[in-house]
Amino acid sequence: MRSNTRAPKSSASTPRAGVPRKPAPRLVADANVGDTKGRILDATFRCLATRGYAALRVRDIAEEAGVNVALINYHFGSKDQLVLDVLDAANEKLLDRQRQMYRGKVGFAAKWAEARRFYESDLASGFVRVQAELMAAAYANPWLKEHVTPRVAAWGNPIHETVREIFEEMAAQGVALPQAITPEVVTNWVCNFWIGMEVGDLLGGWSPPERANAKALTAVQELLDSLDARAAKRLPARRTRR
Repeated sequence: MRSNTRAPKSSASTPRAGVPRKPAPRLVADANVGDTKGRILDATFRCLATRGYAALRVRDIAEEAGVNVALINYHFGSKDQLVLDVLDAANEKLLDRQRQMYRGKVGFAAKWAEARRFYESDLASGFVRVQAELMAAAYANPWLKEHVTPRVAAWGNPIHETVREIFEEMAAQGVALPQAITPEVVTNWVCNFWIGMEVGDLLGGWSPPERANAKALTAVQELLDSLDARAAKRLPARRTRR
């Protein structure tokens, strides 16, 4: 679901710490977290998406948010807790979007197409880079590893639910798969494919002339189109009830 789109940089000028600034559009913070805390979360997201974790400094975040550094320590305690809260805020919004999409009453192919559109949006917003930055930082930071890993793994849950649906559809059509191919195995394939594709896209693409990632995504799309067409012919009542 990726292109070589880069995360957009903030167009707003950076004020001195403590100087009020015009509110920026909320990226990850929910409206009920409070104005100051929300501005800090969104500013941190922008800094992560444009500068990366290695170059992330609390002072830069304060300047981007237009607040005093002391307020960051007051609300979050540490830089690592702050970036974890940013990931939580983003996950809360985006995973809810994913769950609603996968639970929709459209076919699997339509869900896959929507997931691709979501991916392009997340790449452009900078979320894909933010998540990748924190995953990379977790290798050398045991605390981050402990807390980032389950948050990244949570993206596999709605995928697993959908894969189980697909297996049920195939079983209803009399399609038998080798015993080793289970919903858990296929979910693992899908999740690792997405993570590998994200890394490739963030680095500029493994093979830009062939756009191998796009071709792989389209191949899955065609496979699901075929499955949906067969289900519509053989199990119309089941399809309309979902």
